[in-house]
Amino acid sequence: MPPTLASLVRAPALDLRVLAGKGGLEREVRWVHTSELADPTPYLEGGELLLTTGMKLGRSNAERRAYVERLAAAEVAGLGIGVGLSLDRVPAVIVEAAEAHGFPVFEVPRPTPFIAISKVVSSALAAEQYETVTTGFAVQQELTRAAAGREGAATLIRRLAARLDGWAALYDADGTLRQVAPTAARTRTDALRADIEKLRGMPAPSSASLPGVEGEERVVVQSLGAERRISGFLAVGTARPPRTADRQTLGTAASLLTLALEQSRVSADAGARMRTALLRMLLTGERATPAELAHDIATDLPPGPWRVVVATGPEPVVAAFAERLCARAVRAGTPALTGDLGGATVLVLPEAVEPVEPSDLPGLIAGVSGPVEPAAAADGYRQALGAHAVGLRSERTLTVHGRDAGGLLPLLDGAAVHAWAEQLLAPLRAHDVGGRGDLIGSLRAWLARHGQWDAAAGDLGVHRHTLRYRIRRAEEILGRTLDDPDTRAELWFALRDPSEVRDDKS
Repeated sequence: MPPTLASLVRAPALDLRVLAGKGGLEREVRWVHTSELADPTPYLEGGELLLTTGMKLGRSNAERRAYVERLAAAEVAGLGIGVGLSLDRVPAVIVEAAEAHGFPVFEVPRPTPFIAISKVVSSALAAEQYETVTTGFAVQQELTRAAAGREGAATLIRRLAARLDGWAALYDADGTLRQVAPTAARTRTDALRADIEKLRGMPAPSSASLPGVEGEERVVVQSLGAERRISGFLAVGTARPPRTADRQTLGTAASLLTLALEQSRVSADAGARMRTALLRMLLTGERATPAELAHDIATDLPPGPWRVVVATGPEPVVAAFAERLCARAVRAGTPALTGDLGGATVLVLPEAVEPVEPSDLPGLIAGVSGPVEPAAAADGYRQALGAHAVGLRSERTLTVHGRDAGGLLPLLDGAAVHAWAEQLLAPLRAHDVGGRGDLIGSLRAWLARHGQWDAAAGDLGVHRHTLRYRIRRAEEILGRTLDDPDTRAELWFALRDPSEVRDDKS
């Protein structure tokens, strides 16, 4: 604790006698300054204990009142007047003026040198600094252990509130309350939403000191983040003025929470990328590798059969739709897999979680596959893409393959679809007309077998190396890779266009 005027008065060796302003003796003394100037305030910062022998107090009562008023206005902690040199006693007008302003004034007896008062204050300030450093180190260790523990941010917020003798709250980057301690302070946190919105428009870290909602409470709200990007907000409220140790504690907590939020964000981004990679591998016909990848990133695959969902629309709407489906999967006791592919949100759900058309998500377009086994996930993806395409054409919120309008192919039977399919396949038709291999038939057989070389070659009655050559040749002619699920899906639908089916049967 910093020294106060009261602690100096209690020091027996100083023998100080209080003459006025006893109600202000709890003021902290930040320094001791000796001056014989008529107006020392230009050289003061506030919080000092001013010592003088009274040489320049002024001769008239008006001058002496003005002297006291200047010191009080400058927020000087108090005035000590030495007697026995210039003055035999402290003038009564000084005492009266000081009492009127609640300004502490005390008498310093002749045997007490000013240097003795300075030494007492200096020792107390040094002790305070030492305590601040040692306490700050202990607090840093305590908060670091809390942040690294199982509950992480929740424990840290509780410890921070206890250290500040107040309350503390942590918000997400969007202003959603994540943690508050103690729980009774939740009503206070709701009143800070407007202030958080103001900080959102400023680069992180930024802070604001606010009046509390209860009495003399002091509230500080600080944005958390790195590289000017906001990752969350920290708010604290205390009933007492913040001390140096409090400010250090708050700074330590803000740094630890910023680090935790940034690590969480990076981890979430990496996990999302890994899950998207896993989803892409599943939906392009891979077999063993996705299971290995799922194990490596601690992601469980839903039990088969699966339903594949492709959804687009306003980002909040699609996110809400995906969240509902994932929640239904969790309630059913199974995981769900989600990611972003080709500009759309794609989900793999267990068959039991059949999406229901929502009525409160405007702008959503979702296509759902029929039930497929995990080994045929690529087929499910193609079905969901086709259902989604039908939904876009018909402005249907939810389209299920094989259920809505008797399947997808009839819905796709139109001049525009035929023209698109003809344009896409035209380069391959031109190649086949020259008699240099049946690329159309080979591509159809390969896609029907989900990219299985031996099975497709057997259907065609050719060697698998011949089929590999034809597929590579088709990729060269089209200028597109068949590793891309979008390319596979488009070609499959082009090859399954009703006119193509009729051509096959003719």
